[in-house]
Amino acid sequence: MRKKIVAGNWKMNKSFDEAITLVNEIKELLGSSIGLQNDDCLVILSPPFPYISHIRKITKENDKIKIAAQNCHSEEKGAFTGEVSAPMIRSAGAEYVIIGHSERRTYFKETNEFLAKKTDAALKAGLIPIFCCGEILPDRKNENHFNVIKRQLKEGVFHLSENDFMKMLVAYEPVWAIGTGVTATPAQAQEMHAFIRKQIAGKYNRQIADNTTILYGGSCNSKNAKELFANPDVDGGLIGGASLIASEFATIVNSF
Repeated sequence: MRKKIVAGNWKMNKSFDEAITLVNEIKELLGSSIGLQNDDCLVILSPPFPYISHIRKITKENDKIKIAAQNCHSEEKGAFTGEVSAPMIRSAGAEYVIIGHSERRTYFKETNEFLAKKTDAALKAGLIPIFCCGEILPDRKNENHFNVIKRQLKEGVFHLSENDFMKMLVAYEPVWAIGTGVTATPAQAQEMHAFIRKQIAGKYNRQIADNTTILYGGSCNSKNAKELFANPDVDGGLIGGASLIASEFATIVNSF
């Protein structure tokens, strides 16, 4: 049975004190049983690198709150000034890492080949990758979105063995809906999530596909989360801006 997950990607936001306040507010709102309404939902918080170990200490008592890094390098160590390796992230207390977020693909020109190396590095370090895929607006308008997703999966993660692929999560991000206030309709989200699951089944098998958690990322908030999460192939969300407001994020967690 695949997990229901709500992951909060804080991106490059919050000072240290603000981050500590936010995580304490989220922890208080969710309570010891996670949201009180849904005890089966796993929550993942993805703060900036410098805050990982501190936030892990605050949340370690609750085994349904996990920590993710927002990125990692493909190498374990070396002369890569300013970069952070997967083993470093794991040693700081994170268990997950976001790989291939659209902002990394766009602003830092990360290719599918490079993301495949990052995925390998994360798995080797004992981290669970949250692999992001998604299309830009022209691809959606030109009805090329399925081909884009298919290629991103094939080149980014389909080199993995069955055992390794089963450890990871997938997040679908319609790039045209990130930070724009525009959200894919529930039907559009379900269509793409079902397509992704079909690709996984074709590469591996139906059992692995049925057990892979696929998150939706793209202006998901407290107002639309319930309708999005009601789709059979949408297993939760990778939340951006709404994860920076404790009450908003807690409401999303309770939207299953």
